[in-house]
Amino acid sequence: MYRYAVIGGGGIGSAAAYWLSRRAGAEVLCLEQWELGHGLGASEDHSRIIRLGYHSRAYTALTPSAYAAWREVEAESGVPLVHVTGMVNIARRGSEGAEILDGYTVAMDDAGIGYERLDAAELMRRWPQFRVPDDHEALYQPDGGILDIRKAGAVHVALARSRGATVLGGAGVTAIESRGDGVRLVSAAGEFDVEQVVICAGAWTRGLLHGLGVDWPIRLTQEQVTYYATPNLAAFAPDRFPIWLWHGDGDEEYYGFPVFGEVATKAAQDLGGPEARAEERPWRPDPERVRRVAEFAEAILPGYTGPELSTRCCLYDMPPDRDFVVDHVPGHPRVSVCIGAGHAAKFAGLLGRILSELAIDGATEFPIEAFRADRPALADPGYTPGYRLGGVAAAT
Repeated sequence: MYRYAVIGGGGIGSAAAYWLSRRAGAEVLCLEQWELGHGLGASEDHSRIIRLGYHSRAYTALTPSAYAAWREVEAESGVPLVHVTGMVNIARRGSEGAEILDGYTVAMDDAGIGYERLDAAELMRRWPQFRVPDDHEALYQPDGGILDIRKAGAVHVALARSRGATVLGGAGVTAIESRGDGVRLVSAAGEFDVEQVVICAGAWTRGLLHGLGVDWPIRLTQEQVTYYATPNLAAFAPDRFPIWLWHGDGDEEYYGFPVFGEVATKAAQDLGGPEARAEERPWRPDPERVRRVAEFAEAILPGYTGPELSTRCCLYDMPPDRDFVVDHVPGHPRVSVCIGAGHAAKFAGLLGRILSELAIDGATEFPIEAFRADRPALADPGYTPGYRLGGVAAAT
């Protein structure tokens, strides 16, 4: 009955189901372990950062196509998903963060993507909300902004169903059996025999791969974002204030949004959380991290925070180099997999298209060589991990 099955109905899985349905219609099945629209995964919040510039050529080569994928879905559905606000990346001169900014400019220059480098005075002239020391600098990306990832997933599901695809909630997959002529899936909704499977299960991917004899060193951490009920709504409205990302030394990296989705700003520390297991839910917010983020944000953006409105947790699923995995599973040519490494939402629409091509055509023309499943970070037990985007170990 079905030729193609997608495991996971989050941001990437729903996109894979959509793009598969454009070519295979009713032959597509998508199995989500919880009810659709749940708040337990990594794709159910209002907002994610989207930008053209990235810390490396490997990602920046894909960003224009990522924007194009979202625009195509917006045009078909009539639902706005990408909201351009501009974005500033900030770092202190001479710091590790400044080296990351330099990586951005190299990648953006190679791709012909426009940006501006601003000193502290110019940053604060354009956005008086900021208070940063004179030895700081910024990179301004005019095309940066907000992706409404929750709506994006719902739109992908609706459009996939309009082409005849079957999308089921409450259908968690418990076993994958790879056979010569196909793949059998054992799920809460029954057993299904299909020709090709696409795994987009986020934090649960490693467990599913164990059944195929594959054990990748995927590190899970519990991360959180907090909405702060700022009283200064006009100052931090999306048409007046950009996305911001501050790069410090070590793992000190913070980011934030203008008022969007809630009557509140939103901020977080990247990689601030402890290691976790997918089965250990519910995940509870850490009040100390809520306080630490607010303290940092207030230091550079007086009035940006306020009382804690809400804090939500999710899991990052990270290979040792914190790069994506987008490939066929080694030894299983009928099974493709995507691991988002905690920063894939902005690419989800494009990744869904790429995965559909891997499943149907066996290959894609999009440049994903850096995200192979047989690279040293996954295949070499002696590989030294590094989880910071743009850090030394994340070589791509």
